[in-house]
Amino acid sequence: MQYPPLSVYVHIPWCIHKCPYCDFNSHEFKDQNLQNNEEAYTNALVKQIDNYNLEPKRSIHSIFFGGGTPSLFSPKTFDSLINKLEKTFRLDKNCEITIEANPGTFDKKHFYGYKDVGINRMSLGVQSFNHNHLKKLERIHNPEEAFNAANLAVEIFDKVNIDLMFALPNQTLKDVKNDITRALEVGTSHISYYHLTIEPNTLFYKFPPKLPDEEKSAEIFDLITEELNAAQFAHYETSAYAKKDNQCLHNLNYWNFGDYLGIGAGAHSKLSYEGKIFRRSCFKNPRDYIKNANSHNFYDDEKLLSANDLTFEFMMNALRLNNGFNQSLFEQRTNLPISIIDKELNLAKDKKLIIQKNGRIKPTLLGQNFLNELLQIFLKD
Repeated sequence: MQYPPLSVYVHIPWCIHKCPYCDFNSHEFKDQNLQNNEEAYTNALVKQIDNYNLEPKRSIHSIFFGGGTPSLFSPKTFDSLINKLEKTFRLDKNCEITIEANPGTFDKKHFYGYKDVGINRMSLGVQSFNHNHLKKLERIHNPEEAFNAANLAVEIFDKVNIDLMFALPNQTLKDVKNDITRALEVGTSHISYYHLTIEPNTLFYKFPPKLPDEEKSAEIFDLITEELNAAQFAHYETSAYAKKDNQCLHNLNYWNFGDYLGIGAGAHSKLSYEGKIFRRSCFKNPRDYIKNANSHNFYDDEKLLSANDLTFEFMMNALRLNNGFNQSLFEQRTNLPISIIDKELNLAKDKKLIIQKNGRIKPTLLGQNFLNELLQIFLKD
């Protein structure tokens, strides 16, 4: 069989401060020794990479070091991990290798060091260039640090993404426009713009700030799209805008339902093998992950995906792409006929949430704006 592209996600679970809106698997260092954690955790990651024995041997399309705050770790750590992945698998000639970085941990030597070990893309968690908004979000950097880190990143790396957030407490249209202006001044080629949502198990969930209403949020979103389109950024995915040929290849592999290995605490994998598709998840707590890695036990859950799982997960990913997908991709990636969702597709068309034409399925503007409602159609018992 023809296997889909394969990506690797490596999770670095620590950060200096847990932001009040963050529901990711991240943990504050507090009194823990950073150097000892880095060494012990890296050893566990290497053991997990060693544990993989994929047949046939497949090449790696992209690598993404996410967190947490990966930029807390030294270039030497990423050098050892990239080398290990290259020896264990095959890296594509043009393999995209991304590291997430926090402007609050900005280190000039580290930035150059990351480039030297083969990292060619940086994703910088700016969130805002506004002092008041950064303070409310409890970010550890200030606007000047964000701007300086972004400028250096663009100077060093082939591709740079800047994360921004909207629908923040007391955020005005002028504030949003200023954030966009600063990001464009840097010269970045990719911007991820996330709507602030209140997630369970976060500080904001316990003590919710007052956020803009839906009408105001929609007005802000329209401004973002208008401003970035005018600057030649295409809105290619729900939360992503990119200049030509600068889309995030790693994320596109997710949205196109490719395969990925999840390495590290709480990381998830999706792998195709002999016509079946499996999902695995690693132990979530870093201490549990490290402890179990010593006995070569990395996963606390494994599941063979059913037809219902596959149809919903495919649509949940592929309909994030504003240009949608070819019907043939659904069949290639799920090993199911497109006819299995004819009823759901017809309902979505009746509600004017999708267009199905010339073998392509894509969300309408209404479908993009009401993506959750669209996805509910494909959620089966």
